[in-house]
Amino acid sequence: MPEPSLSTPLAAGTFRERAHRHLTMLYGPRADEVLRRLLTLLAHQAPMTPPDGEAPPARPLWSERDQWLIAYGDSLIDGEQAPLDVLDDFVIGRLGETFSGVHLLPFFPWSSDDGFSVIHYREVDPQLGDWPQVRRLSSRLDLGVDLVLNHVSRESLWFADYLGGNLPGRDYFIEMDPDTDLSAVVRPRSSPLLVKVPTRRGPRHLWATFSEDQIDLNFANPDVLLEFVGILLFYLCQGARVIRLDAIAYLWKQVGTSCIHLPETHEVVRLLRAIVDHVAPGTLILTETNVPHRENISYFGLERQGLERQGLERLEQDGTPPDEAHLVYQFPLPPLLLHTFTSGEAGTLAAWLRSLPELPPGCSFLNFTASHDGIGVRPLEGWLPHHEVEALLELMHRFGGFVSMRTKDDGEDSPYEINITWFDAMKGTRRGADPWQMPRFLCSQQLMLGLRGIPALYLHALTGTLNDIEGMERSGRLRSINRHHWDRGALERLLDSPHTSTHQAFTALKRLLEVRRDEPCFHPDVSQRVIETPATLLVVERGPLPDGRRLLAIHNVTDRPQPLALEPLNEGEWRDRIGGETWRAEDALPPYGALWLVNSSG
Repeated sequence: MPEPSLSTPLAAGTFRERAHRHLTMLYGPRADEVLRRLLTLLAHQAPMTPPDGEAPPARPLWSERDQWLIAYGDSLIDGEQAPLDVLDDFVIGRLGETFSGVHLLPFFPWSSDDGFSVIHYREVDPQLGDWPQVRRLSSRLDLGVDLVLNHVSRESLWFADYLGGNLPGRDYFIEMDPDTDLSAVVRPRSSPLLVKVPTRRGPRHLWATFSEDQIDLNFANPDVLLEFVGILLFYLCQGARVIRLDAIAYLWKQVGTSCIHLPETHEVVRLLRAIVDHVAPGTLILTETNVPHRENISYFGLERQGLERQGLERLEQDGTPPDEAHLVYQFPLPPLLLHTFTSGEAGTLAAWLRSLPELPPGCSFLNFTASHDGIGVRPLEGWLPHHEVEALLELMHRFGGFVSMRTKDDGEDSPYEINITWFDAMKGTRRGADPWQMPRFLCSQQLMLGLRGIPALYLHALTGTLNDIEGMERSGRLRSINRHHWDRGALERLLDSPHTSTHQAFTALKRLLEVRRDEPCFHPDVSQRVIETPATLLVVERGPLPDGRRLLAIHNVTDRPQPLALEPLNEGEWRDRIGGETWRAEDALPPYGALWLVNSSG
């Protein structure tokens, strides 16, 4: 096992030095003033600011027992209890210790985008519950909270201040002459970039990356940064252990640039990382950047000059300590898994896995298949040719899904994400729907669970939820197809009925998670190697551990039995980690079969 990933607490002097450096990069001659205000804020609001002197000892950041549930506060409802209480009861009654953490998607008062257009950052939506329910969840599980810092709802008090010309909101937004050349700006949506709004000073045009209801905030104003530092500290005081930086890639704007991944954006992430390392060591920063892989992993902070210019080699040299995110999403994984299981070839996925750099201690990936958003298409850039992407999109349409678009630099619309539930995405192959949906679905989940990193399962993957066409039509938003609100009674009945797909998916996944959390080879820092096999198989070796223990995660990505003529299987006896049986070399792997084999000497 490599050197373990440890929290790196910052003593007061080190923190002040680092914060001043970041603020100088952001605000130049105002850095001293902003630092004084920041230190005052920390002194009054930080949950556990250490005194001057030595920082507390380092602690492990994660282990093999780390696996997360992703859910909305009202993913489960029963019409009687507050939805947050319903979710808490479900976690206790149905899941027990299966998950170590829960990413609770935005639970604040909101006006659109199912919570990602925040009205009040320090309040809980009263339809969901209140802070005591949130804190109760955090007492049982590591709590992940979204810091939605790129934009705010038009119904927020800040925006009302702006319209009336009042402080503080008057200076919180980005006004732009509509004739400004913004053609270089990278867009994640096809909606207009500038939104016209009426103010007391007359009509103005404001920057709005995602929608006309989500108005971007101006982080060139240090008041905005300090506002969000206060919000971050408040979340930490409520028990948050994971802070997800939503849409962070678009944070800083500069006319004439792409306005994505700008150096100032990385500097803000570094500052937030320094803050949590100082006041709440062990807090994890997770960046949400649904972009091509090379851009995505730049948020580890291992490349000051940009991965595009210097390549990935720096990730494997010079011992530079990470100073941005602890975790980044494996955004290429879901669309590459879709391609793998619908085409029956794992060669592309294997090549991508081999390309992943060896990360230093303190950095890891968050692995997932489904999430509250769609399945990103942009991360396929450079991995699948255009005709393969088109074939995948057409197939997802056949399985009941939809495709959201974005506007490219040339003004043309381009696919941005696939909107479909993961269970329905596994309905068949390019030949159409078939009887293998459940084993294909489970194999895809087992593959994800076996990869290096921390796994996260969306509630609707855990329950094998079908496309919610009615919910999508009711909301008018494509993403609602995968944001179903389960009636708790209906879900409980399905879970208690052995012949339902809900019961089968839930029971099998819970069993996999229970096995996984007790397997030391699945520690996020344990090495990973892709074994050479025919493209019909994907085989990943985890380990070896110091005692020689190794695990082979083996997956048949086709609808036909596959022989396992694997050289490592000739090295002693191997035992199935799930069933406990000794593996026999003459056995073939059934369609969409998957194994976790451990060497019996380990």
